[in-house]
Amino acid sequence: MTEALLQLRGITKRFPGVLALDGVDFALTAGEVHALVGENGAGKSTLIKIISGVHQPDAGRIDYLGTPVTFPTPRAAADRGITVIYQEVALFPDLTVLENLYVGAYPRRPLLRHSGRGRRVDWMAMRARAQDVAASLGVKLDLEAPVHRLSAAQQQLVEIARALLRDARVIIMDEPTGPLTQQDAARLFSLIRQLRSRGVGIIYISHRLEEIFEVADRLTVLRDGRRIVAMPVGETTREMLIHHMVGRTLDTLYPHTARQTGPPVLEVEGLGTSGALTDVSFTLGRGEILGLAGLVGSGRTTLARAIFGIVPPGRGRIKLDGVDARIAHAGRARELGIAYVPEERQRQGLVLPFSVSENLSLVILRRLSRLGFINHASERTVAHDVVRRLDIRTPGIGVPAATLSGGNQQKVVVGKWLAAQPRVLIMDEPTRGVDVGAKAEIHRLMSELAGRGLAILLISSELPELLGMSDRIMVMHRGRIAGELSRGQATQEKIMAMATGVA
Repeated sequence: MTEALLQLRGITKRFPGVLALDGVDFALTAGEVHALVGENGAGKSTLIKIISGVHQPDAGRIDYLGTPVTFPTPRAAADRGITVIYQEVALFPDLTVLENLYVGAYPRRPLLRHSGRGRRVDWMAMRARAQDVAASLGVKLDLEAPVHRLSAAQQQLVEIARALLRDARVIIMDEPTGPLTQQDAARLFSLIRQLRSRGVGIIYISHRLEEIFEVADRLTVLRDGRRIVAMPVGETTREMLIHHMVGRTLDTLYPHTARQTGPPVLEVEGLGTSGALTDVSFTLGRGEILGLAGLVGSGRTTLARAIFGIVPPGRGRIKLDGVDARIAHAGRARELGIAYVPEERQRQGLVLPFSVSENLSLVILRRLSRLGFINHASERTVAHDVVRRLDIRTPGIGVPAATLSGGNQQKVVVGKWLAAQPRVLIMDEPTRGVDVGAKAEIHRLMSELAGRGLAILLISSELPELLGMSDRIMVMHRGRIAGELSRGQATQEKIMAMATGVA
């Protein structure tokens, strides 16, 4: 192996009551994409914060460009060419693209020639260099546009261009495809290959294992703060990687059980909304998992929100157990036994500062209250029961939901609805951003709930998840149902053909 661009030896980091990293070794060479993988809580975030100067190691050594270094601050790391691009972009929305590219590092020139007094921002030089960097990446950037007008993919381009403007040698990408469409993700992978060809070392973090095999050269697996294995990607398989990550064999990530679907619980007839849905009709049976596929913008989430009363349908009707349901608002949907696990769990599914117990009781407060006062003993009983049933890993039911891992936060969102004993459960991207172990547990829970007779509408952009968990799959295209496939008929190719309007 060529000499390392970045070398970490024996990195150890402790926080109160937690050994976050235990003697971790890691190496990155120039022109390499090195995937850092592991479950939530494995130590990935702590390691990249040490590399980027957010945290200092308690023990161990960092060599960069062949020299021992310490980065006391993120600015110190950035000044040496180490940049982190997080899933939530760190840009100023009201500043222009050009201003964001240089914020904190504006090039200046003297106001008067041969004068050392007074300097002004050199906008001409900034534009010229920014245009050169964009051209070298083969992308177009509107330098005068405010960042808030850009798509998630365009904002990510701004972050990459900013890193190159600052001569980044190491770029750390943390869940970079989270907010991106499939097409945008493909363009990002093309950019990553360009960066690699220019000698930039990239540390790539993602829960989407298929991305690791598509874009990475090597991988390092962390588990419980320790390095488990480091190897070329070509020497492992998906099954081996999962085993290294979770420390146990997963017979399957999609524990679907054959079961008899009961009579229709939910019937949607001719549902339409202004400009989003057109004549949508389908049924969902008792104990059935109905998958809903489609590209971003196809109307999947709008359909879920219309059924739950968030988006008022302009036409059509909804029936529950054969009875017309007039759902004017989300509260009415809840009363009728419809539960909704939204795509944005942190913003729409949880109250992050509230405790686990308070979040789990949110939709059943009326049942737990008398004369306007909450029976906290009953609230705790409900919380303990749900935590046990769903195996929510938490130090206690009194800790804030914000302190839990992504997978356990998702279980809290599901758990609060299970406490309400719904008839229909709508799950929108239920495993997005969670690690493979938590994903398997959520899938197991879905199968268990369907086995008890709960009707589940599963919306997912991950085709293996839809194929693995669904009894039937509906595909949406431009606000309409483009087709339906049985479990036996469904393939990724057929779903994509319908989703793109080819079939």
